[in-house]
Amino acid sequence: MTTSPGTAPTASSTPLSPGRLRLVILALSFGAFAIGVTEFASMGLLPQIAHDLDVSIPRAGMLISLYALGVVVGAPLVTIAAVRVPRARLLMVLISLIGVGNLLSALAPDFAVLAISRVLSGLPHGAYFGVAALVASRLSPPGRRARSVSLVMLGLTIATMLGVPASTALGQTVGWRAAYWIVVVIAAVTAATIWRLVPEPENSGAAASVRGELSALRRAQVWFGLGIGAIGFGGMFAVYSYIGEIVPGVMGMPERAVPIALFVFGVGMTLGTLIAGRFADWSLYGTLVIGLTGMAITLALFALVAENAIAGMAVLFTIAVTSQFLGPSLQLFLMDASPDAPSLAAALHHSALNIGNSLGAALGAAVLAAGLGLVAPAWTGAVLAVLGLGIVGASYALHRKQVARAGAAQSGAGQENLPTRTPTEEIPVAG
Repeated sequence: MTTSPGTAPTASSTPLSPGRLRLVILALSFGAFAIGVTEFASMGLLPQIAHDLDVSIPRAGMLISLYALGVVVGAPLVTIAAVRVPRARLLMVLISLIGVGNLLSALAPDFAVLAISRVLSGLPHGAYFGVAALVASRLSPPGRRARSVSLVMLGLTIATMLGVPASTALGQTVGWRAAYWIVVVIAAVTAATIWRLVPEPENSGAAASVRGELSALRRAQVWFGLGIGAIGFGGMFAVYSYIGEIVPGVMGMPERAVPIALFVFGVGMTLGTLIAGRFADWSLYGTLVIGLTGMAITLALFALVAENAIAGMAVLFTIAVTSQFLGPSLQLFLMDASPDAPSLAAALHHSALNIGNSLGAALGAAVLAAGLGLVAPAWTGAVLAVLGLGIVGASYALHRKQVARAGAAQSGAGQENLPTRTPTEEIPVAG
């Protein structure tokens, strides 16, 4: 851990005080908040963007897909390109790039420039979250790593609950560009607070290499983790993507109730993130199983009770809570599954989540187009959650084999000069 001479973040082995750690996490969560606003605010402002730039709504909707494309592509590429940059310094660069991308979005004179700026805004997204999670984890004491990671990600869920509605309302009042200007300001504040508050974790990037980071892709547990995110987490997006149609079409509420449903969902996501951090410090596998099982049950239950507005709203809340059990636990899972290349593994987590976003939305659209009704996306999401559970089971089976092999190797060698656990054994398992 580190303390810094002057104001520049440097590395040392001195543990952070609880107060300093809270400030570090707050600084990192500012960046997560900015990313949450820029990722989701465009969805609520598509009519204004389409009208101002004289394009159709479907064409304006491409901006959402282009941002997601930037995240999926940028997470591995940016992480590898910056592999030797000290982590705290890299965070300042990444959040500054997010600010620049949103500045270009705010100033875009036409749709083509706006489209390019949305891709550029998405490129640093995954790398920022991956590096921020790694820094928070390494600066935290044992037993609080997952909690610290969840608090960093809390900025994203608070953005969905408060930042996105506020920026959308402002954009509708004074113009859609205001939403992107807000992100520019938050990104600038985040860069300054990271520079002042975040120390450089010990051994963060000095000995890293492109080949070393790419070694993460040779680990089966990394692919299992990415599969859980892309498939299991896609279950939530199968419903979330169509709340605007489900609330009036199934729950029988007026369209003006859609923002209320989104707010309820955001509150659930925030609560789920807070709970998940504590659970994941107990057991990563246990937290993943609880989250995916809860998602499968609540998504199926939503399909059964959604016609009752009160019951449907309550179940939407529980879907949001259980879905967030995957966020911090998967983030830590991937870092522990590849301890010698944690940056790439952590960044790929956000590529996987955005693939899950696209997969859930696409499958939801497919069942709707097939005429299966507005509750069909919920059943689809439940199936995706069950498939995610299957991947968790396969990962756990491999984990147990690795534990057994490591134990046999230690016994056979008299436990001399052998590591006490394999890299994947760093993933704690209940019981």
